[in-house]
This record gives sequence, C-alpha cells and structure tokens, in this order.
Amino acid sequence: MKKNKKMKVIRIIMSIIVLALCIGVIIYLIPVMKELSSVEGQIAFKEKVNESGILGLLILFGLQVAQIFLIIVPGEPIEILAGMCYGGIWGTIFIMISCAIIATVIFLLVRKYGKRFVYEFCNPKKVKKIENSKIFQSPKKIELIMLILFLIPGTPKDLLTYIAGLLPIKATRFVIISTIARIPSIVSSTLAGASLAKGDWKTGIILYAIVIVIVAIVIFIINKLDKNKVTKEAIETIQ
Repeated sequence: MKKNKKMKVIRIIMSIIVLALCIGVIIYLIPVMKELSSVEGQIAFKEKVNESGILGLLILFGLQVAQIFLIIVPGEPIEILAGMCYGGIWGTIFIMISCAIIATVIFLLVRKYGKRFVYEFCNPKKVKKIENSKIFQSPKKIELIMLILFLIPGTPKDLLTYIAGLLPIKATRFVIISTIARIPSIVSSTLAGASLAKGDWKTGIILYAIVIVIVAIVIFIINKLDKNKVTKEAIETIQ
C-alpha cells in the first residue's frame, strides 16, 4: 500500500511539472507562432528557439516523457513542435532518441517491479486481457505483432510500451522495433512542423497526408499476407 501511495504521489508531482512545462512552452512560443506566415515571423521564431539552447531540448524531452511515460498528452503535437523548432531531420532524430530512452526506462522498470508498476499507469483490465492472450505470449509472433501495432496509426502505443515488459520479448529488440516502427508517424509530423515553421501550411498538411497513405498501403499489404489474421486478433485484444 505504501509503495502504491508513493507511486501516485510521484506521478502527480511529475504530471504537475510536465503540465507546467507545457504551459511554459505555449506562453514562450505563442507570440512568435502567430506571425509564422511572414518572413519576419519565421526569423523571430528561429531566433527564439536558438536562444533557448539546451533548455529548449530539455522542455521538449519533458513533453516527450509526458506523452509516453505519463500518458497525458498525444504524441503528434510534440513531434510537430520538434519539427518546427529543429527541422525535419534533427526533429526526427531528437524524437526517435527520446522515444528509445523512455521506452527502455519503462521496459526495465516493468521487468523489475512487475504488474503493480504497470497498473499504476494503465487500466488493469486491459493489461490482464493482453497478458492472458495467447497471441501476445507467443515468442515467435510477438515481435511481428509489436512491429505492426506500432506502425498502425491510432493504436495505443503508450499502453504497448508498458505491456512489453510483461511479454516474451527482449528489451533491446523491443526498443529497436518500437522506435523503427514509429518512424513514419514521426517523420510525417516533424516534416509538417518544419513546413509550418516556414509558414507553409499546405505543404505540411500534404506531407502528413502522403505518409499516412503510404502507411495505410503497407498495412493493407500486411493484412492481405496475414492469412492467420494475427494482426486482426492483436488489434481486437488491445482495444
């Protein structure tokens, strides 16, 4: 009971800190983001980011922690913000490294503390449903399942990050698979953000749409090749 109370207190404190960071970022960037459609506004935005230095990186990392570790904010806005601040390439690299670090920490914590740790952040019923599913307990299928689920837009990736520590998959392989599978989503968001930073809203939306279409085609092909309907069963289990 004492451990559970401590975990709740820690989570509340971290949530407050991260929410404060979110508010700080909004207050810090809103004045210049309003003028992104003009050249002067774009220059002012980049100067604002450059002035932030390491603080800007730490704020973005804090938001990424909130998105994955605390599950209180969606991932796309943070990825778009990274693209706006550091461009498509460096924004993508930053988000991927952040995801890998946080996923590793969560995986190791789950392996050390077990189900109780997971229950602090996830719905126990969903956790038990996934854990008791034969398909998720298959060492031969689990890696492919994780790859597909992290690739599909809209799946509860944060839940899967916690559940992974309870499944028959190695930490290194899970981190690599989950990070690589996030690439399409991350790239589309950071490229969109980079375009928005230049005031080019149309290009940002088009780039985002193109990546989504490509992912949809890949998923369609996988489903066609999946004769045993493993993907369908996995999706139904995590819903």
